[in-house]
Amino acid sequence: MRLIDYFRQGLRRDPGRTAFIDGETRVTWAETEVRVEAIASALAASDLWAGCRIAVYSPNDAMAFTVILGAFRLGAVWAPTNARNSAVANQHWLTLSGCQALFYHSSLEAEALALAPILQAPGLLVCLDRAGSAGAPSLESFLTRGGDPAPEPPDGPDVLASLFPTGGTTGLSKAAQWTLRTWEALIGAFWQCMPSVTPPVHLVAGPMTHAAGGLALCSLPGGATNVILRKPAPELILDAIERHGVTHLYLPPTLIYALLDHPGVRERDFSSLKYLVVAASPIAPAKLREAMEVFGPAVCQCYGQAEAPMFLTFLHSADLIEGPDERWSSCGRPTLGVRVEIMGPDGEILGPRQRGEIVCQGSLAMSGYLGDPQATAEVSHHGWRHTGDLGYRDEQGFVYIVDRAKDMIISGGFNVFSAEVEQVILEHPAILDCAVVGVPDAKWGEAVKAVVELKAGAALDPAELIALVRAKLGPVHAPKTVEVWDALPRSPAGKVVKKEIRDRYWAGADRQVG
Repeated sequence: MRLIDYFRQGLRRDPGRTAFIDGETRVTWAETEVRVEAIASALAASDLWAGCRIAVYSPNDAMAFTVILGAFRLGAVWAPTNARNSAVANQHWLTLSGCQALFYHSSLEAEALALAPILQAPGLLVCLDRAGSAGAPSLESFLTRGGDPAPEPPDGPDVLASLFPTGGTTGLSKAAQWTLRTWEALIGAFWQCMPSVTPPVHLVAGPMTHAAGGLALCSLPGGATNVILRKPAPELILDAIERHGVTHLYLPPTLIYALLDHPGVRERDFSSLKYLVVAASPIAPAKLREAMEVFGPAVCQCYGQAEAPMFLTFLHSADLIEGPDERWSSCGRPTLGVRVEIMGPDGEILGPRQRGEIVCQGSLAMSGYLGDPQATAEVSHHGWRHTGDLGYRDEQGFVYIVDRAKDMIISGGFNVFSAEVEQVILEHPAILDCAVVGVPDAKWGEAVKAVVELKAGAALDPAELIALVRAKLGPVHAPKTVEVWDALPRSPAGKVVKKEIRDRYWAGADRQVG
């Protein structure tokens, strides 16, 4: 199915239902459809057709979402462009994706004008919320260019629909190609894992260019109301849940930790929540238990990446409530329509409890990296899509992530999985967030180092933290040193960027291993 078909399914459920809530502004599904058709018509009148590349450069905004839907109505390819990325990263991204049009919010006008020369012909530049500088029309003015309805977009499983950035935490992003087949698998998995008889009320708290935006699009066929937050501040999230009766919400672990530490969170009303989805990176089991106590049985977890989005696996709250203690460390079981296995170094599929790389097959996987056959081949050995994550599965098929392959520390010849150490550190009541990295050491080659961010007003004795890890995991995994930072570096998606931390300690070294 085409992406606009999912929108039309939601529209037919109840055209008068609210589609978007953005501050005090409410827009119905019927009003959104009128705008979507007008955008597609104006794009066609501007010599942009199915297959063209369109970027939307904006903070979370209902009109920005509407432009994305208008692009899908045309059959254009959406290239998410994050407002929090650096200028260099966005220049690279627009060049790589071959964008021909950029819709921007006025708060980012200086950056958008700097990006304009990168656009390919016709090089369309439109300001979402007012008339722009340098001749950029407002969106309202742009819509007057339209006339006849845009032609219906093409259909077929291999039609390219989106170019999704791989994140760029270890360098500039690659472009993962999502076809209509990818989107169909993603939307199907969303409804398989999180069924809802009534239309969802989905809170877009994280950047719409990442998982929060993806889930907003997944919710469309159910006639959802998407509540837009401009920034993911804990107080705003808590207020929005109560005010709008939010049923669906995605948050990365870092925001879960911030919410759990927020004053008065335990006095709030979360009775409307059906699904609080934790994703983007592994969450510490102790924090997941605390989240279940605070937010109730809505808490669940999924696992995916740009190359196989969101729902490679899913962990329902019932899996946790009814399962053994070990399961709190799991990211769930494979969803329908995808195969997930653990692979050894020679391509062999490993059995239960054997550690190796997590690999997948199925419709959810991207079709490859745009313009990079070598990188595509590197993640496609033995006929499987390689995730770069290390883990194992248990006898019931639950998958456990133990680390990113690049984050594994080799200390004195022993493998130390940094994520396992981080999970123990996060049990300490003073710790808000942490990162464990290997640093140069004359004796061990690499020494385990913990860099931590404390909760407000908390104090820490490093020796106490080292002793905690030693008691839980043994001396090899115990950090040799602990540093307290005011704030850990994070990516635009909210992930802690270990590369920036690691680089501080390896600067000037010939290599990044001991």
